Amino acid sequence: MNDYRIMVVDDDFNINQLIKLYLEKEGFRVEPFQDGLQALKAFREYPPDLVVLDLMLPGIDGWEICREIRKTSDIPIIMLTAKGETFDKVLGLELGADDYIVKPFDPKELIARIKAVLRRNRPARDNIREVSYPNLTVNLSDYTVTFHGNQIEFPPKELELLYFLASNPNKVFTREQLLEQVWGFDFYGDSRTVDVHIKRIREKLNKETNNWQIKTVWGVGYKFEVK
Repeated sequence: MNDYRIMVVDDDFNINQLIKLYLEKEGFRVEPFQDGLQALKAFREYPPDLVVLDLMLPGIDGWEICREIRKTSDIPIIMLTAKGETFDKVLGLELGADDYIVKPFDPKELIARIKAVLRRNRPARDNIREVSYPNLTVNLSDYTVTFHGNQIEFPPKELELLYFLASNPNKVFTREQLLEQVWGFDFYGDSRTVDVHIKRIREKLNKETNNWQIKTVWGVGYKFEVK
């Protein structure tokens, strides 16, 4: 069993199950969706390693889903559609898709393309130490935070805490989990340390933003909420 999670979004139940069957035989973990809005919600809560995305979906189409994903993530996307016109292929790639396959397709070809895209992206993803959102970039390689075009000074632990939360959008963490992830197993301080650091981060990122926020989840902890 490998550690890759694949999200499959196609309103055709049979195609969804066919792709799921072939992927699971290859050891992938698969999350199938027939509804685009549900898939987008799940993506924001727990991003997969790759998305297989049908274009023609009810409610919200694959192009719009691709646009939304690319606002916050570079996770690989393979477009899957019955449309084979050059315009559709170009549009999909211009929106940020990594590959494009036309129905009807050979499941073995789809598997091969998924593996190829993952091979191309995994080394780069492993080396990325930067996370970006509208008006915010946190770089862990050179310990810089850029907010609304200005570089803001952050002490190391504040920056590391912000980077960790921003790297896991819409996922809630308890104070204890944040202490473990950011301060390490050998930290013996009070969990209120997290509250103090969150307060200082918020004070520095105090300009209005409509796309994201560090949100308190009462009785639980904190999350970096992306809208």
